[in-house]
Amino acid sequence: PCKMIGPIIKELAGERDDVVIGKVDVDSNPELSFKYKVRSIPTIIIIKNGEVVEKKVGGTTKAAYSKMLDNALKA
Repeated sequence: PCKMIGPIIKELAGERDDVVIGKVDVDSNPELSFKYKVRSIPTIIIIKNGEVVEKKVGGTTKAAYSKMLDNALKA
């Protein structure tokens, strides 16, 4: 699933200039996995003003991720 959503995340990062999008390797960054309680991968976390506003475990479509970002910006 992580390899499947990787290109989607990369596309969104290239298309959107209203948010910062990045990926984290949980094996190389266990402190972040612990901090954000990542127990399964892929996990998508949207952080706004330093707070987690949405968290989704598992893969989904580009449209669904884009909608998550739009909703987070409105919140």
